[in-house]
Amino acid sequence: MMENKEELARIITAESGKPLKEAQGEITYSASFLEWFAEEARRIYGDVIPASAKDRRVLVLKQPVGVAAIITPWNFPSAMITRKVGAALAAGCTVVVKPAEDTPLSALALGELANQAGIPAGVYNVVPCSRQQAAAVGEVLCTDPLVSKISFTGSTTTGKILLKHAAGTVKRVSMELGGHAPFIVFDSANVDRAVAGALASKYRNSGQTCVCTNRFLVQKGIHDEFVEKFAKAIDKELHVGNGFDAKTTQGPLINEKAVEKVEKHIKDAVSQGASIVTGGKRHSLGKNFFEPTLLTNVTTKMLCTQEETFGPLAPVIRFETEAEAVAIANATNVGLAGYFYSQDPAQIWRVAEQLEVGMVGVNEGIISSAECPFGGVKESGLGREGSKYGIDEYLELKYVCFG
Repeated sequence: MMENKEELARIITAESGKPLKEAQGEITYSASFLEWFAEEARRIYGDVIPASAKDRRVLVLKQPVGVAAIITPWNFPSAMITRKVGAALAAGCTVVVKPAEDTPLSALALGELANQAGIPAGVYNVVPCSRQQAAAVGEVLCTDPLVSKISFTGSTTTGKILLKHAAGTVKRVSMELGGHAPFIVFDSANVDRAVAGALASKYRNSGQTCVCTNRFLVQKGIHDEFVEKFAKAIDKELHVGNGFDAKTTQGPLINEKAVEKVEKHIKDAVSQGASIVTGGKRHSLGKNFFEPTLLTNVTTKMLCTQEETFGPLAPVIRFETEAEAVAIANATNVGLAGYFYSQDPAQIWRVAEQLEVGMVGVNEGIISSAECPFGGVKESGLGREGSKYGIDEYLELKYVCFG
C-alpha cells in the first residue's frame, strides 16, 4: 500500500471528493492496520488452565471464526476495510468485502494489491453492487450459512437491520454505528487549544466522520471568546474546493442527500432562534459543496443537537455547570466518541468516567490510531476494532480437556 500511496489516495479523492492531503493520510492510516495486525497474528495466545483433577490437562485454543463478511462505508473507503480485513486475515479468516456503492474503487484497488502481494485467490474477495442492490446483497451476506461473521460500519438504522438478518443463523457480529459526539469546553480550558481541536474534530472530511463532533457545549465564562476565535479559525484555515487542489481543506459532501440534511438542520435551528456566525449555505462552487458553518444560541430542542448531521455544521450550546454539560452530552441513545477540554485534573477524571461513550478525547480532537480500541456503547455498536482487542472479534475459543 505504501508503495502505491499516491495512486490509492487519488482514487479516494476521485470517488469521494476528499482533499488529496487527507486521502494520503488515510492511506498511511490504512496501512498501519495491516502492519499492526501482522504483528498481532504472532500473539494469538491460547491458555493452559490448572485442572481440578490430577488425571486431566486443560487447554484453551483460539481458532478463526470462519468466513467474514465485511460491509464498509464511503467516508473512509480504504481504512474501514483494512481495519477489519487486517484483523480477519491475521486470525486466519477469509473475507468477502462489500464496499459502499459510492466508493467501490478503493476496495477493488486493494484487491489488486492483495493479488500482487501473493494473498491466495479466494482469501480477499470484493463484491461491489449498485445502490438498488445494496440491501439485497447485505441480506445474503447476513443470512448465508457459509458466512460465520459480520462486521459492519455504517448507520445505526442499517446496523439494526443487519443484526436482525444475522440473528437467524446466530452469527458473530461487530457493529461500528452512528455517533453524536459532544465536544465540551470548560471554563478552565486553554481556549486556543480547544479551537484547534474543534477545527480538526469537526471539519475533517467536511464533517463526514462517525467520530467528528456533532455538538459543541461551551461553558458560559469562555463562550464568547471561544465562538469568536472559532469563527476566525474557520474563515482563515478552511478552504472549500476541488479535492485535487493543494490548498483545499474541504471537499464536496458525498451526495445531494447529504447536502439537504445539512440545510434541513440549519433551517430548523434558525427557525428556533439560532444565529449563523459564519457559513450557512451552499458554496458558490455549487452542487455538493457547502460552506463550513457555525451556529450559536443553539438549544437541545433543535434537530442538529438530536441527530447526527454528518456535514460541516458546528452548533454551539452555552452551559453553566459541569453536571449540566454531562447530562446534555449523555442525553442520546448513541455513544461513540466524546471530547472535552479542561485543565482541572479532578474534573478531567470525573468527566472522562461519566461520559457514556466508547472513546474519550481529553484536550485532544483526533483520537483514532491502530493501537487503540475503536468502538462505542449504547446504539453506537458492538465490539472493538484496532488494538490488541480487535483480533478477538475474529476468533473463537475452544476448550480442550485431556483425560
